[in-house]
Amino acid sequence: MEPTRIKNILESLLFVAREPLAVEQLEEMIGVPRDYLGSLLEELVAELQGRGIQVFKLAGGYLMGTNPENVAFVEKILHPKEETRLSAQALETLAIIAYKQPVTRVEIERIRGVDSGWVIDSLVTKKLVKEVGRSEAIGRPYIYATSEDFMRHFGLKDLASLPPLPSSEADQETIFKSALQETANSE
Repeated sequence: MEPTRIKNILESLLFVAREPLAVEQLEEMIGVPRDYLGSLLEELVAELQGRGIQVFKLAGGYLMGTNPENVAFVEKILHPKEETRLSAQALETLAIIAYKQPVTRVEIERIRGVDSGWVIDSLVTKKLVKEVGRSEAIGRPYIYATSEDFMRHFGLKDLASLPPLPSSEADQETIFKSALQETANSE
């Protein structure tokens, strides 16, 4: 098989691979000696260097991927920003989950003082909150926590990036109400 054809096959395999492919795997798939494949792979890495799509040598194999300089642009297609409107009840519930996680529905309702099932379901549907397990309490209720989408949506690096919560419950209540008021005024 001529080198151009082998490189063409390599590009196709690396394009669809979800994890790095070792030279041994490629040898098995294509039926070409690994030394020869290794040199062709290195040529492919060099040829695509600096292009939009590149071949990377990592984790003991090769994988095709986006040029790291273009990741911000590619993410706009892979993870488009969705306009997510949240009601005052949803914001209040989300704040409780963010600061008290992991937390059960009963604990959320104890803090809010009202039934919160539909609000929690809405936040789960919007992928801002996720079920992370079940409590050992009677009935084994679901335990909720914020999701990666929550972090991305609010521009947080990690949970430590959340603004500090005042220690007294009265101050917490004031902050939650003022945040809800600001949201209502901005809509």
